[in-house]
Amino acid sequence: MPDIVIVGGGLAGWRTAENLRRHDVTGRITIVSNEEPGPYDRPPLSKQILSGKLTLDDISLAKGDAFDAADVTWVTDVAVSLDPEAKRVTLKSGESLVGDAIVIATGTRARRLPFAAMDHCHVVRTASDASTLRERLISLDVPSRVVIIGGGFIGAEVATAARQHGHDVIVLEGQVRPLEGVLGTTVATWLQPLAGTAGVDLRVNQLVRDVTRGDDGTFDVATEAGTMTADVVVVGAGALVNTEWLHASGLDVTNGVAVDKHLLAAPGIYAAGDVARFWYHGEQTRIEHWQIANDHATYIAQHLAGRTTEEFSTLAYFWSDQYGAKIQMLGHPHRDDEVELVNGSLEANKWVAHYRRDGELTGVIALNNPRELILSRNLFSA
Repeated sequence: MPDIVIVGGGLAGWRTAENLRRHDVTGRITIVSNEEPGPYDRPPLSKQILSGKLTLDDISLAKGDAFDAADVTWVTDVAVSLDPEAKRVTLKSGESLVGDAIVIATGTRARRLPFAAMDHCHVVRTASDASTLRERLISLDVPSRVVIIGGGFIGAEVATAARQHGHDVIVLEGQVRPLEGVLGTTVATWLQPLAGTAGVDLRVNQLVRDVTRGDDGTFDVATEAGTMTADVVVVGAGALVNTEWLHASGLDVTNGVAVDKHLLAAPGIYAAGDVARFWYHGEQTRIEHWQIANDHATYIAQHLAGRTTEEFSTLAYFWSDQYGAKIQMLGHPHRDDEVELVNGSLEANKWVAHYRRDGELTGVIALNNPRELILSRNLFSA
């Protein structure tokens, strides 16, 4: 049976290993990760971990005897290069790992901005990030001022948790409205009032020039409109794809690792999760969703085990809990697709809307309406 080297110990990498064992692949499986053994779910970090509803043990992906059952060799190190032809991964330590197949699952990292005090600002990407921020929010006098730079999904979820800890929260968003680049103008406009109803001060069209830190540990956040003081600054400015280690590999790593319709970047070289630029409904794209990473892993294990020769196919799905509301989306529409409200009302903060492009359904988004969203899955298979 083949030996597999998986680079990345997050959801995509771990689920690939688990599913390989379920398909009776008995070869050696090695996982390379820059974090210690113990794969975990990332979505709860900015939701339940920050709020204290869950602990890090709760979000483990290898509870009980799951780690032993997967029978993996976990190498805590960083990959620095890949030779696709030799299927060789070289690590920072100098060690080389060779497999019959390589799975690239290195995901993304939090974008850091060129602020003077960036090293003292928080981001939320890893378990360590979330634990450190939660401890800081708990240690502060109530209320203290928390400034969040970026009003996207992570920023909104962190803002929600900070309010639950009793702090005054200001969100500085660079666009006209949060999430417009992802959800389009219409839906972003519908969602914008949620911040205010949750007691969060959302300020749009904000250009943050710098963040500095005083001797007393407080921050000065300088914007075009002036300077404000903060006790905590969180940067939620998006993510960068982890492909630098692949630049000499000869693979196409423009905005992620380009793969074919079987998730192959080259013979025997797969890519999964946030790092993969894969074919979705006629176009190559990266989709940073939990469900996509899980589906990639499931498919790659099946393909490696010889259980399928079909092309990879899925229906994208994501969710976000923010400002006391639940946002859910099926599909992957473009921001400029047409939008129609089909169920519920904006006033009730409970609705469903459809995205269409050239008359074809491309997405269904729901606010506080999970039942109708689930029923909408049938619309994509019709």
